Amino acid sequence: MRLVVAVLLLAALTACTSGPSAVPSSGPSPGQASPAPTTSAVPTPTPETTPPETTPPPERGKLRFDEIATLEQPVAFAVRTGDDRLYVAEQTGRLRTSGGETVIDLSREVSTGNEQGLLGVAFHPTGRWVYLDWTDARGTTHVTEWAYDGTRATARRDVLTQEQPFANHNGGQLAFGPDGLLYIAFGDGGSGGDPQSNGQNLGTLLGKILRIDPRGKPYTIPRDNPFVGKEGARGEIWAYGLRNPWRFTFDRDTGDLWIGDVGQNELEEVDYQPAGSEGGENYGWNLREGDRPFRGRANPRDLVEPVIVYPLGEGGNCSVIAGYVYRGEKIPWLQGQFLYGDFCAGWIKAAPMDELGEAAEVGKVEQLSSFGQGPDGELYALSLRGPIYRIVPA
Repeated sequence: MRLVVAVLLLAALTACTSGPSAVPSSGPSPGQASPAPTTSAVPTPTPETTPPETTPPPERGKLRFDEIATLEQPVAFAVRTGDDRLYVAEQTGRLRTSGGETVIDLSREVSTGNEQGLLGVAFHPTGRWVYLDWTDARGTTHVTEWAYDGTRATARRDVLTQEQPFANHNGGQLAFGPDGLLYIAFGDGGSGGDPQSNGQNLGTLLGKILRIDPRGKPYTIPRDNPFVGKEGARGEIWAYGLRNPWRFTFDRDTGDLWIGDVGQNELEEVDYQPAGSEGGENYGWNLREGDRPFRGRANPRDLVEPVIVYPLGEGGNCSVIAGYVYRGEKIPWLQGQFLYGDFCAGWIKAAPMDELGEAAEVGKVEQLSSFGQGPDGELYALSLRGPIYRIVPA
């Protein structure tokens, strides 16, 4: 087990080698030219002209992180339709606003292991319901729904529960996709090396991203999910072969899905699913870690290659934190670039979507636990130490 001196969430954000882990396992287009001058049937002398000026793309710069609030171990971020408040989940069990109001308090019910607790939050597209992903005193994962009117959370019910064989690799991300359905991340169940081979087992929800309609009884499985009706497979599964997909995000413009999957001993990875996918992608774990075979296992041809890979340990790297493709207006040079970072090393990088290998460091946040996206497309960064930052031009 790799030890990372930090805090509770190190488990949800860092990789492990064996046994239960104590850390989260690991521009604008150029301006258009002026219209060409018209010519008459009879040539006439014209003055010499110069090429029209164009506006070059904005140069890549640095970012500034303005602290807007301090909470207790913030790990997840959400916004609600028609509501200008920012909602933040604290790992210790409370859902709070950036102004400090408590909306839901599970602090007496959540487990307090390194990678356990309150881990994810999402609002239904209508804003009428809020969903939390959390682990109870026995370590079981719950996805729980509350009716919410902007003031009080009522009518609590469990949508889905999943027993966890170990205390680490709980995943925890919740997000509604462009299709209005709820996507849920589950890690492989924990320990090290996926001893139960859950990542490749379609008969379990562990090591997967799920896709459901949570407004069923208790939920409904979409008929177009890739494994519906297939013998031995769970119909809830949308993608598989994941170790601990702590954070994933949707591009608000394109609908593309970006997944940060925490590595074992050698590599951290970011996976990608284009909008329009019919689901069913196999991202490789535990046959592969990053872009390399894991422990000599066979590497089938149908595995989906990661789009970003970086080494564990180098410079203090320990756990990838997937962010968002920037779609705001306040940072023109960042437009269309994917932000991601590392929990232990603290760096944040921006990668152009068409040149992901050209990522450049744009700032640092100590104990980076998650990113958030406001209603306007502007981005935020959360630190497990407490601060919530608005990302602005430097």
